[in-house]
Amino acid sequence: MALEEYLESEVAIAVAATAVALSPRARRLLRRGAVYGVAGALKTTDVVTAAARGVARGVAAQVPATETDAAPPVASSEGSPRPSPA
Repeated sequence: MALEEYLESEVAIAVAATAVALSPRARRLLRRGAVYGVAGALKTTDVVTAAARGVARGVAAQVPATETDAAPPVASSEGSPRPSPA
């Protein structure tokens, strides 16, 4: 094989995969990277979820009650309560 063949992307990927499969140090490094990557993704998800909940609470606290939400029901002539007219 010539040097140019070793520099092709398919060959480089095969060489890297073989090195990872056969080298205990490379496998350990790959596992550690995967664990840290998943932990980072979970932490990021927690932070984004907490931020979204905080924004939702802030928006909900600033929205005023509408008239239909705040008005008490009006008693009808039959004695059962009915909603107040809008």
